[in-house]
Amino acid sequence: MASLVSVVAQISRVLLGKEHQVRLAVAGLVAGGHLLIEDLPGMGKTTLAEALARSFGLDFRRVHFTSDLLPADLTGIRLFDQTQGSFRFEPGPLFAQVLLADEINRASPRTQSALLEAMAAGRVSVDGTSHALPQPFFVIATQNGLDQTGTSPLPESQLDRFLMRLSLGFPLREAERALLAGEGLAVATLPTLLSPEGLLEEQERCRRQHASAALIDYVLDLVDQSRRGPTAAALSPRAAQGLLQASRAWALIEGRDFVKPDDVQAVFAAVCEHRLDGGEPGEEAEVQSRRLLEQVDGLR
Repeated sequence: MASLVSVVAQISRVLLGKEHQVRLAVAGLVAGGHLLIEDLPGMGKTTLAEALARSFGLDFRRVHFTSDLLPADLTGIRLFDQTQGSFRFEPGPLFAQVLLADEINRASPRTQSALLEAMAAGRVSVDGTSHALPQPFFVIATQNGLDQTGTSPLPESQLDRFLMRLSLGFPLREAERALLAGEGLAVATLPTLLSPEGLLEEQERCRRQHASAALIDYVLDLVDQSRRGPTAAALSPRAAQGLLQASRAWALIEGRDFVKPDDVQAVFAAVCEHRLDGGEPGEEAEVQSRRLLEQVDGLR
């Protein structure tokens, strides 16, 4: 069975010069979390999502979120079956192992909120009946900047459901030169390196990663330090859980069975900044996350 390192290496040959962001994305899936990818159009957000799904052999659906998209367009509807004389449930695109919610902030808040139950509990309710989603299940959402026409911000309750927020940014000149020269892999050619069952096994290994009492205290100290400022910027208990789980996943990719402060620091910005800035990215959250890491001693 291929390793997580080989998955990172394969996707990095598609997104040239973005190995750190790719490693974060793989860590997010291994940790069992959902990903929010925010950047300008054409930066590779959709490519990253599809490359992740292909590398893990996951059933992949893409929904372009628009202003007229309805919740039922995601969850599915009940249809009357004349041959059976009864209603049957017709599943929507949510019933995939990976849902790419493309340009999620172009949909109405009502449609955005339809994802909440699915992201939190792995199920959806239609006409009072609960339907379990396939496992593993991930939402990978892309989001354009709020300064672009036709966008609306995600509410804090939904932002908190995303384990990580990533931004790819412009590639370095040499990476972009290699891209223009055709040196990168095409997403459509990517083989499956790790099966969905293999991914579930890695997720179980992630949960068993050892975190010492001192390491857990370090996570608690970071969270507590964030709560000493404005309440709106405080990290929630869910953020603390996500930070520890993402750190375990990062350590697993690094080939260790225990978590170090370095692992926490590696994932801290991706896990916490969208919770610190309320979904309006800017330098302030970056400064705040760096300050938190500087204020809390991780050498224990």
